[in-house]
Amino acid sequence: MPSRPDPGWAAHRPPLRRVSLGSTSAVVTSIGLVVGFGFAERATLIASLLIVGIADNLTDSLSVHLYQEAEGLEAHEAFTSTVTNFIARLAITATFVALVALLTDGWLMVAAIAWGLLVLGMLTVSLAHQRHAPVRRELLRHYAIAAIVIVLSRAIGAYVTAHVT
Repeated sequence: MPSRPDPGWAAHRPPLRRVSLGSTSAVVTSIGLVVGFGFAERATLIASLLIVGIADNLTDSLSVHLYQEAEGLEAHEAFTSTVTNFIARLAITATFVALVALLTDGWLMVAAIAWGLLVLGMLTVSLAHQRHAPVRRELLRHYAIAAIVIVLSRAIGAYVTAHVT
């Protein structure tokens, strides 16, 4: 029997479905926080990102886990998806924390939006190829949602800053 060629790293990486939900949520939520807080104190912004990156991440991961169990997914697969989702989301949130810690106020918002759209774009392109969906249409839809989050977050942050101090 001929041996199969080693498929390399690609065979051992988690399926996109395991990381796409958490990663997308982490990207768009992090952009929203950075833009919404505007020029808030760095400590406040970092704390907010970490709280959302951990607390919201845990609750979302638990929700996904319970949904998968309710759909009859095998227990080990549901657990693996939950852990992978949590780690992916936490890792992406950590990149936004690094941006806040390292960049000056003048570049932070621009860099956070650019980085977030780049990561969202990479996820979108990967998923579109996997599903054989039109890449341009998928990018347009996902970027439109991100743009709505950015505009609303900025408006809410500006309103609260102007009226609630």
